[in-house]
Amino acid sequence: MKSQTEYKLKSAPEDAVSAVKFGPNTNQFLLVSSWDGYVRLYDVTANNLRHKYAHDTAVLDCCFTDAVHSYSGGLDNTLKSFDFNTTKENIVGTHANAIKCVEYCTEVNGILTGSWDHHLKLWDPRTPICSGSYNQGDKVYTMGVCGEKLVVGTAGRKILVWDIRNMSYTLQKRESNLKYQTRAIRCFPNKQGYVLSSIEGRVAVEYLDTNPEVQKKKYAFKCHRIKEDGLEKIYPVNAISFHPIHNTFATGGSDGYVNIWDGFNKKRLCQFHQYHTSVTSLSFSHNGSVLAIACSYFLEEDNPPNPLPEDIIYIRTVTDQETKPKYSGS
Repeated sequence: MKSQTEYKLKSAPEDAVSAVKFGPNTNQFLLVSSWDGYVRLYDVTANNLRHKYAHDTAVLDCCFTDAVHSYSGGLDNTLKSFDFNTTKENIVGTHANAIKCVEYCTEVNGILTGSWDHHLKLWDPRTPICSGSYNQGDKVYTMGVCGEKLVVGTAGRKILVWDIRNMSYTLQKRESNLKYQTRAIRCFPNKQGYVLSSIEGRVAVEYLDTNPEVQKKKYAFKCHRIKEDGLEKIYPVNAISFHPIHNTFATGGSDGYVNIWDGFNKKRLCQFHQYHTSVTSLSFSHNGSVLAIACSYFLEEDNPPNPLPEDIIYIRTVTDQETKPKYSGS
């Protein structure tokens, strides 16, 4: 057992990391997509690179469907699947523009892709064919799977909620409570709602139930802001990941910080040390004992540093003390 709580993954991507995702039922296997055009599979326990496969250009997202199959998409507009047992890759299909999000929904056994071509597509992994294409009205920036529901964040600060089992109409159309561009959406493991972040250091906690009593519980808060010489610098909140057991969540920002929040009690549970550059993606492992933290410079400034900060993925062991709600009064 390593005594240190955090270490760097070896053989890191050679350009900005777009997504890190732990496999189902594992603290060991991590899928990583990068702007260098590769998807990589790491064994974080052994700290080595197990496999990698290429797209023609930057990969913007990836997901596991089970322990040995991944799906990925990016600026080549192409959805690829990869079998880590046979190392066989397949082109599943395409969009008319970049694929920004790739998610797997266990409830319907379907792959969902969201694209800058304004469309969401549903793919059947057994046949690999597209089983439906749905116009979202604008570029898809982010999406979160919430049981059989899907929450989509598009340009223009629009939020669409769909029932994946019946995509013939949109269940809900909302406008983001945050004033600026949506960066990330992730859904509560208890499926009651979602958390949404924006480019201006704010996070909103939202509930899917439209009952007015439930809607009273929604709120937004400021985070990832640093005061320097009396001035507040505001940073994009790039990443959200839920703890699968405690319903708490981590946020990562361009300020280089990771915070862990108790969304129900509106409290920050902890903040890790500042990382050397922007946090671009976060993923808790299936039991919440490990957090993968991707750090990459995301060209946020007019005068980027030279040389650019290194792309690093940290694997951090997290404790209940950092991630478990602290109930008061009991």
